[in-house]
Amino acid sequence: MTTPQRPMRADAIRNHAKILDAARTEIATHGPEVGMEIIATSAGVAVGTLYRHFPTKVDLVAAVLAEYAEYVALEAEAALERAQAGASPLTVVVDFLREAIRVSAMNSGAKSAAPAIGVTANIDETRAAAALSEMIRLGIDAGQIREDLRVEDVYTLISAAPLDQPEPVRARWADLFLPCLTADAARIELEEIARR
Repeated sequence: MTTPQRPMRADAIRNHAKILDAARTEIATHGPEVGMEIIATSAGVAVGTLYRHFPTKVDLVAAVLAEYAEYVALEAEAALERAQAGASPLTVVVDFLREAIRVSAMNSGAKSAAPAIGVTANIDETRAAAALSEMIRLGIDAGQIREDLRVEDVYTLISAAPLDQPEPVRARWADLFLPCLTADAARIELEEIARR
């Protein structure tokens, strides 16, 4: 029989979050070779505290990526709820994409470092993909989103974003590319093809 785990104390929860945030920042700044001591210092915790939460750097980076995947899933599900409650599906999808790009940029260092330190980044995108698929369907039904848009296209857009650039560059990229999702953009493309 397994012993049930005690819930973490409030200070342990805060330390856990501070360590994950520091790991994101320090790995992005210094790469996968950054020392656990530097991450602990950045988090404002003792090295022993860091090791109690994450015995190895592999555990730490895996936790960063798991938190990232959970955040994206929750954001996608919340966006879908807004669309189902009557918000413009196109606006909801665009807002979700902007947030997904922002959080992907925050986690790009950890994602890049994962293979170098032996982390298998098995990010489960099932929940996010299901919510996104339904958002797209609502947008297509409303005549706002191009009929040929697929979840895979959205992931391609996110991965093609300039995640290593500062926020103003990412925002400008989004301003240029996100209009391509619209039904109007698809009509313009069809008209261009017909004129050839």
